[in-house]
Amino acid sequence: MSTSANPLAADSAATVVAHVRTLITRGTLGPGARLPAERQLARQVGVSRPTVRAGLRTLAALGVVRSRRGSGTYIPDGPPTLGVEALTFVASLHKFSGDDFSEARRVLEVAAAGMAAERGTPDQLATLADEVAGLFASMTERQVFLVHDINFHRGIAAASGNPIIASLVEMVSALYYERRRATAERAVDRDLHAAADAHRRIYQAVRAHDPERARQLMNDHLVEARAYQLREDARPAPRPRARRRPAR
Repeated sequence: MSTSANPLAADSAATVVAHVRTLITRGTLGPGARLPAERQLARQVGVSRPTVRAGLRTLAALGVVRSRRGSGTYIPDGPPTLGVEALTFVASLHKFSGDDFSEARRVLEVAAAGMAAERGTPDQLATLADEVAGLFASMTERQVFLVHDINFHRGIAAASGNPIIASLVEMVSALYYERRRATAERAVDRDLHAAADAHRRIYQAVRAHDPERARQLMNDHLVEARAYQLREDARPAPRPRARRRPAR
């Protein structure tokens, strides 16, 4: 009986993963570092280039490396994350609900907001300000608004100064984005304005170094955000706009 699975190939790919892990552990590779070229990795590990590519795909799914077209494969600069494909699979398998996401975000992000108010750097505060400005500038572009929304929360997590919290928020944000982008077009102007205002108030509390207020505002916002999503889920999808025929 033939099978597409190849235990030897899987073992060889695992050797590539182990080799890169060793390079990271020794400090040879760090955040932002470029991995050796495929040919060089193949020589170092003693495997074929297709096996190297299989190992790199595994590392990419784990969020350990990212490929840049025409440039190579790099260790990400930001907090480590599990690849969104793997997370999406796990979420589907275990039927993560909207309430599950909401609870997880409150556990993580309320604390992160308070920590950001205590530890946020000037550069991190500037990033948050840019995302708030982006929210107000993209009221008519729901998908762009969603990106600024997600990036604001990632920025809060980064400003917490705790890389584990930042990593966990990155993971949850990736899943939340995949879930929300399917319904973002159903958001109404009133909810978008309220959400943008909430983000601005959170930013102001963080900038004022008021952790208690930052935590309270983040909690209130996430409770409201869950209500917004429930309303979006209940609305029918908007009809695509008819294209105008050019005048003859």
